[in-house]
Amino acid sequence: MTLPPFIVFTDLDGTLLDHESYSWEAARPALDALEALGVPVILASSKTAAEIAPLRAELGRAWCPAIAENGAGLLAPGADPQEPGPVYRELRARLDQLAPEMRARFTGFGDWTDAEVAQVTGLPAENARLARIRAFSEPGVFDGTEAEEAAFVAALEALGVASRRGGRFLTLSLGGTKADRMAEAAAAWPGCRTVALGDAPNDVEMLQTADIGIVIANDHAKPLPALEGEAEGRIRRSTKIGPAGWNEMILKLVSEVG
Repeated sequence: MTLPPFIVFTDLDGTLLDHESYSWEAARPALDALEALGVPVILASSKTAAEIAPLRAELGRAWCPAIAENGAGLLAPGADPQEPGPVYRELRARLDQLAPEMRARFTGFGDWTDAEVAQVTGLPAENARLARIRAFSEPGVFDGTEAEEAAFVAALEALGVASRRGGRFLTLSLGGTKADRMAEAAAAWPGCRTVALGDAPNDVEMLQTADIGIVIANDHAKPLPALEGEAEGRIRRSTKIGPAGWNEMILKLVSEVG
């Protein structure tokens, strides 16, 4: 088996996808160059497996695994889930083991209709439907004080459920980050160097786990602070934003490997 020169892991929104249009067109030259080299492009996103699968197919990477729901799980090559998965059902079952008064303070995607998810998130109706086909994690809102939320999180932890607070939602899972899933996703290409691209704080672990981490410029947020390995050149930064920056940095890398 001939191994590729490296493997690419990439965040989506604001990295491979434009923040405004959600288009990856500006990265097409780099994607074509990677395809010519047989380089796997492994999508790594907070999106659900159901949301990632059609995009992965559109990119011509259905043969690659993908990291879904911020690393809570791995989407197998070729898979296209159309209903909630067993890990998600187990997660919801553990959530329902909480005392009723505590459980009632949390409302997750599984408690809402497609229309309600669309209203809460601002997603179009079809995107909201896909966002509710969850495989590994449950975002939602907690209605209570900070102390009550801390007690809720502690009670879930005792049941083996991890919680992560984001800008809008408290997301529950059975554990795992994008960085945790990298070795699992790369197992089909043993010994290959890894390259990761991202633009946000939740990408930092992935960037620093890779052999080469590439920070994509984001004009919608504060720049990431200096990262470990940046002074030595292991962590790099694009000058262009979004998919144009993705294209810029991947083409440079392809040029370096000849």
